[in-house]
Amino acid sequence: METILIVDDELNYTLILAAVLEDVGFETLTANSGPEAIRILSDSDVDLVLTDMKMPSMDGIELLEHIKKADADLPVIMMTAHGTVEKAVEAMQKGAYNYILKPFDNEQLVLYVNKAVSMYRVVKENRHLRDAVESRYSFHNIIGKSKSMQDVFQTIRKVAPASATVLIEGASGTGKELVANALHFNSPRKDKPFIAVNCSALAETLLESELFGHEKGAFTGAVSMKKGRFEIADEGTLFLDEIGELSAGLQVKLLRVLQERVIERVGGVKPIPVNIRLIAATNKSLKEEVAGGNFREDLFYRLNVVPITLPPLRDRLEDIRPLVKHFIDKYSNERTTGAPITGIDREVERLFYEYDWPGNIRELENVIERAVVLSPESIIQVSDLPKDFVDNAHSTLHMDGIPVDANLYDTLALVEKNMIIRALKKANYVQTHAADMLGIGKSGLNQKIKKYKLFQKKHHGL
Repeated sequence: METILIVDDELNYTLILAAVLEDVGFETLTANSGPEAIRILSDSDVDLVLTDMKMPSMDGIELLEHIKKADADLPVIMMTAHGTVEKAVEAMQKGAYNYILKPFDNEQLVLYVNKAVSMYRVVKENRHLRDAVESRYSFHNIIGKSKSMQDVFQTIRKVAPASATVLIEGASGTGKELVANALHFNSPRKDKPFIAVNCSALAETLLESELFGHEKGAFTGAVSMKKGRFEIADEGTLFLDEIGELSAGLQVKLLRVLQERVIERVGGVKPIPVNIRLIAATNKSLKEEVAGGNFREDLFYRLNVVPITLPPLRDRLEDIRPLVKHFIDKYSNERTTGAPITGIDREVERLFYEYDWPGNIRELENVIERAVVLSPESIIQVSDLPKDFVDNAHSTLHMDGIPVDANLYDTLALVEKNMIIRALKKANYVQTHAADMLGIGKSGLNQKIKKYKLFQKKHHGL
């Protein structure tokens, strides 16, 4: 139910208007002066202001100006007598939604109010969607406390306000599109389109039409003109994912766009200027692709103005805990039975640290989502994880490499030492994390580090 603030220095008038509007389903607030209206607006959510033009201490124009400074979209309808129509026109020029002459018909008033409130409802819905998108893609919401991810955040902060081309490299599932969105929604282009294209999803001819558009009759089936993604993204951001899959012909066309900032539709001859910020992503090393003759060197340097490299999850193990918490929170509303999930079992955490995560963050998210939905307990257990994941997570000891006459205690000590070394490396020598991976206490790990003199080794490249 929308709320309308009625402002008039005549007390009886505000009471009558309130009764009329409440009869048709609105909530109302009333004020008998401009300053009183301002106090109410500071404390209440209002969807429309209906204000008299002529009031002592602060007239309707002054109140309008104050309202528009606080919220340029909030509709204001001015009530005016015949002698102040010129003032009403001035109010319209300063942003009033409409004006109505006193005395007025109640039905006409309700019609004006309904139109203004409906308009503002759309504005608020768009604000909500925009705020939700911006929150989702703010770089503050990309999870990661590791140094490598902090470096990524720092680069996003620096480059987002600019229009420089960005090349994001990283394995599948590391969050390349999330970074691209963060760059866009933290840039001056955030209110313009963000258009994403997966270059590996379409055949060359279809991708060319998708990117550049086509003229009517350009090929069989082109029954009308179609704008391409470059045109649709004008003044915004175009994100080309898996750009390493572009054919040689499309690489040439893309190079021309980056050099000249114009495109030509398929079947067309007219150059069309485009103003876009290009972000590209790839799970390949484009330097290696250039060396292998599969990618144009000149295009690579055009794309690689600002490089961002996303590390695989196995190289940022300190991010596992916050990622797990994030995904548990994200999917908690999908849990229909049982107590809320509050965390993961210690053995599950150990498996997470030991696992190589070939699918990276996307794989971790899938594992957590499944466990949140299926776990009968409030703590995720190993039994809640996919069998394939558990089988692959358990490290296999290769017995063939151990001599038959090997001393049992020496061999066990060697395995223990190597496991500790591996855990310390993965944890960047943070002993608490390494102890968690190994499933032992920090004091126990300390004793073993001293036993094997591992601190001395660390300084020699451990």
